[in-house]
Amino acid sequence: MLKLKKKDTVIVIKGKDRWKKGEIKEIIPGEDSVKVVVMGINIVSKHKKATKDKPGGISKVEAPLDIANVQLICPKCGKPARVKVLNTPGAGKMRACKKCGEMII
Repeated sequence: MLKLKKKDTVIVIKGKDRWKKGEIKEIIPGEDSVKVVVMGINIVSKHKKATKDKPGGISKVEAPLDIANVQLICPKCGKPARVKVLNTPGAGKMRACKKCGEMII
């Protein structure tokens, strides 16, 4: 089970956008490592070649980050926290904040 999901609020803990917050837009699974795309974080310039129908140019897009470089922000305490997975009898596996113990939905 992944400890981060789509639409979770995370903070970047490594890289050029360190300490910036954003929402997970997409999770990209891979063989070696899992990548995440965070809204408004890790913006890069992408060059598009012109075609007959569309003009070319430079556009700004969000590039993927390694999942190890982001940390979940707890919805209750509002601090970056590690996540633990609890096996609850009724609901199955649930995520919880290690700092405050609050369940994360």
